[in-house]
Amino acid sequence: MDADFTSLENKIERIVALCQTLRDENHALRERADALEHEKRALKEKIDAARVRLEAFMERLPAE
Repeated sequence: MDADFTSLENKIERIVALCQTLRDENHALRERADALEHEKRALKEKIDAARVRLEAFMERLPAE
């Protein structure tokens, strides 16, 4: 009987450790997703600014 309880206790400890590891990993992934979203917004702003400058440049080109 004690062996069963010890085995169960070990399994529960492994599950708890796995849950903590997954929680930590999930937190890290959420932070990474937030950082990537921020980077995406910044890159979109740069692309939009470049597009505006390019369109303005093209308007100044003489027509063929």
